[in-house]
Amino acid sequence: MSSEGEKQNVSEIAKMGLRLDVCGLSRSVFSDLDACLECEVDVVHTFIPTSDVQRIHTIKKSREEVLDMAIRAVEHIKDHGVKCMFSPMDATRTDFDYLLQISKAVQEAGCDVINIPDTVGVFVPSAMKALIADIKKDITIPIDVHCHNDFGLAVANSLAAVEGGGMQVQVTINGLGERAGNADLAETVMSLHSIYGAKTNIKTEYLVETARMVERYTGVRIPPTMPIVGDNAFAHESGIHTHGVLTRTDTFEPGIMTPEMVGHKRRIVMGKHAGRHAVIKTLKDAGLEPDNDQLNEIMSRMKDISNKGKSITDSDLFAIAEAIIGKVKKSERPIDLIEVSVMTGNIITPTASVKAMVRGEEKVGASIGVGPVDAALNAVQSIINGQRTMKLRDFKIEAISGGSDALAEVIIGVEDDKGRIMTARAANEDIVMASVEALVTAMNRILMMK
Repeated sequence: MSSEGEKQNVSEIAKMGLRLDVCGLSRSVFSDLDACLECEVDVVHTFIPTSDVQRIHTIKKSREEVLDMAIRAVEHIKDHGVKCMFSPMDATRTDFDYLLQISKAVQEAGCDVINIPDTVGVFVPSAMKALIADIKKDITIPIDVHCHNDFGLAVANSLAAVEGGGMQVQVTINGLGERAGNADLAETVMSLHSIYGAKTNIKTEYLVETARMVERYTGVRIPPTMPIVGDNAFAHESGIHTHGVLTRTDTFEPGIMTPEMVGHKRRIVMGKHAGRHAVIKTLKDAGLEPDNDQLNEIMSRMKDISNKGKSITDSDLFAIAEAIIGKVKKSERPIDLIEVSVMTGNIITPTASVKAMVRGEEKVGASIGVGPVDAALNAVQSIINGQRTMKLRDFKIEAISGGSDALAEVIIGVEDDKGRIMTARAANEDIVMASVEALVTAMNRILMMK
């Protein structure tokens, strides 16, 4: 126990009547052992350094002294009628003969489980499997492993230990732990379940929910690419992948593990690599069914945005699609926008110029305004003078996604000389362009009305 507060917390947890063994971790020192025992835990896990580098430089004890301390610690725990787990700390850097000697000694002293820790994460799976198999030749009590992730091998080493005969694996939620962390719960459990066919009592459908709860409480973010629980674990963007997954999920997923098994959801990611099938499926699920030309324009707009380094959310896609589907078909547009340019600043009057085909005739308009958006809208209106009198009645803008490069959706209402109001929307990462596109769409609808 590292503090009185921790001791109190452990004591309260031990008295909650949970369907699990509450374990207290302790050095092989009687004062620490007694602190755990006073909490009325179900198991006391005691440890002592056994590698030469740790034994000599941290506790400054001989091998004989360490052996004696380990035996007495185990006997003290068992005298209180409590289960005991013993760890020869830094086991994977401990001389094997000495490791086996101390393991046999604590077994004879009554230890219930021996934990073999890869304390600094230096083992590889083949070595871990061989080590556990060799220890099991002389040790009959269950062997547990505790693997650190310094080289990214914690889960692989844990699984190798099981192959070698290990019965228990110590894991942490989201792989949290000292330095680079420990073997991750979700990765270890699902590998055991899905690859090895080994049974645990873990309810795997709660893995993602649990991981996110721990993320909230600790403030340590789950990387998007983290296996099983990361946001991207079952996400697909590449056109080849999404087409395959939409046809049959196990074409580009493990198959032996599905998102439903772990409480996750499959997600199709919209981006420059997204395929037509994925876009069609996502839009159809939202009740949007563009024709082929509209789909081409949606795909083109998505790629333009993605090429600027911005990710596209489903909300972005829906806003783009709704704006494009709502446009007048290109062949029927009285106004076909060609070019927009805007100049603004703190010492000049905002000015905009617009070039467009108006009923087959190229026209250019320019205007000023109280801001770049106002100037652009005035310029557009200037090129249709004589076509029909119109005025802006409503203008609304909102960011679809967060950040300074958020996709903007503009909704514009235009009233004609007969009092009829036409509303149109457009979405673009450029507010000025979104405004102009929405205005032109609304004007086109009015000009097509009789």
